Amino acid sequence: MNQRTQALQQLQSDTFDVLILGGGATGLGIAVDAVTRGYRTALVDAGDFAQATSSRATKLVHGGVRYLASGQISLVYEALHERAAMLRNAPHLVQPLPFVTPAYRWFDLPYYGTGLKLYDVLSGKATMGPTSIFGHDKTLALLPNIARKNLKGSIVYYDGQFDDARFSLALARTAVDHGATVANYVRCVSFEKASGKITGAVLRDEETGNTFRVNAKVIVNATGIFTDEVRHLDNPSDAPLLNVSRGTHIVVPPTVLGRDYAIMVPKTEDGRVIFAIPWLGKVVIGTTDLAAPKPEIEPGHQDDEIDYILHHINPYLQHTITRADILSVFSGLRPLITGPGASTARLSREHHIERSPSGLLTIAGGKWTTYRRMAQDLVDFAIKHEMLPAAACRTEKLPLRGAPLKAGDPHDPLSRYGTDRAAVEALVTADASLGAKLDEALPFIQAEAVYAAREEMARTVEDVLSRRMRALLLDAKAAVRSAPKVAELLARELGHDAEWQMEQVSAFRELAARYYLPS
Repeated sequence: MNQRTQALQQLQSDTFDVLILGGGATGLGIAVDAVTRGYRTALVDAGDFAQATSSRATKLVHGGVRYLASGQISLVYEALHERAAMLRNAPHLVQPLPFVTPAYRWFDLPYYGTGLKLYDVLSGKATMGPTSIFGHDKTLALLPNIARKNLKGSIVYYDGQFDDARFSLALARTAVDHGATVANYVRCVSFEKASGKITGAVLRDEETGNTFRVNAKVIVNATGIFTDEVRHLDNPSDAPLLNVSRGTHIVVPPTVLGRDYAIMVPKTEDGRVIFAIPWLGKVVIGTTDLAAPKPEIEPGHQDDEIDYILHHINPYLQHTITRADILSVFSGLRPLITGPGASTARLSREHHIERSPSGLLTIAGGKWTTYRRMAQDLVDFAIKHEMLPAAACRTEKLPLRGAPLKAGDPHDPLSRYGTDRAAVEALVTADASLGAKLDEALPFIQAEAVYAAREEMARTVEDVLSRRMRALLLDAKAAVRSAPKVAELLARELGHDAEWQMEQVSAFRELAARYYLPS
């Protein structure tokens, strides 16, 4: 029996203390927090884990350098504390990364240097590396492809980077390891109430269409950009809480930077921060910030967003990049708490927690780095309002699934599995053909697709190539070339026929066409 089938049986037979709707960073963090406090916990997502916003971040674990300029020191301090917890609890998925902030005017060195040294001081013992000020020659040694004309030097500081979708999966598997029931492709379609109070939810298995009821003392709406849809299942007349904005990134070859140092452009002409970050053998550059018309998993991008990114990064590069260099484009939507419903929500730091008259708890806002604190705040809120019996939070020093005793080599493609890499390697030992790469342009091997189906609840080609592996984000055309083999391997594992394989490959090709630019 596979994990998802087992979870569906448990959902239909058990009664839960906490049912979480939404399998992104926040919902999964709540599941880990709740189950490790001893509550009977379940989590479902209408799609795959981290399918929307939580797999489309800029891949940074950070305190928020931009908050320093506005004097929001407490926000920076808390995020730096949480950054340290993420590194400590998942060293296979979070690594320190040096950032170069180039200076082309002499006064930029002391100006940005002072702010970034304060950033380092605020991190205290949790520092990822010292902030330093370097001259022209040392800066070129760090980043050979940085623009040289009028270069005075640079400030180098450290922050964290991570694999967001893999981190989400580690949270899901950690929750399961501690006894939670977790399932993807299960949608909440309605709530059941007694005397005006929510007593359970009606869920639908999106693969079969079957519906069933789940009883839970506390139901949490942690659905990110779809928060208002779930709120309206509870009360259709609720004022909206969210608007959404789109952030777009481009992915280019590693030669664009040439070294394992990132570039941070501290202030664009419209006041944004732009990053160029080495990630999984490629370079991610972003991001934009545009109002989006509605919540959707695949928001796409506009041509002028590509132009915007190229316009703002090229002045910092010795060799200009063009559209022809772009291997993939990915976009995600940010949930912004700006609607009229926000006036009735409870604000806690950067996120909001709301309790409806029926008892539905909604949490929205925040960012990846503070996911754990958001989860703690939500469960503490439920305890404070006597929805759950008191129990202490245990997640601050809780190793996540696969966490090794020490960090592995981030250049090793299997290091992101941590202690689970042995299980992937065992598949290759049993069948040497699974050691073959899916595509020469990608670092992933066939065994990873088999492992994703058996152990990581992957159900579709997209699940594998977009989130279990990051092929779609790294090189969209290489991902398309990989799709038939992944479909074949998944079909063998999940018991599907040749028609299913063809449908999967067709659907993935259609999706991937949104991730690469026309030739």
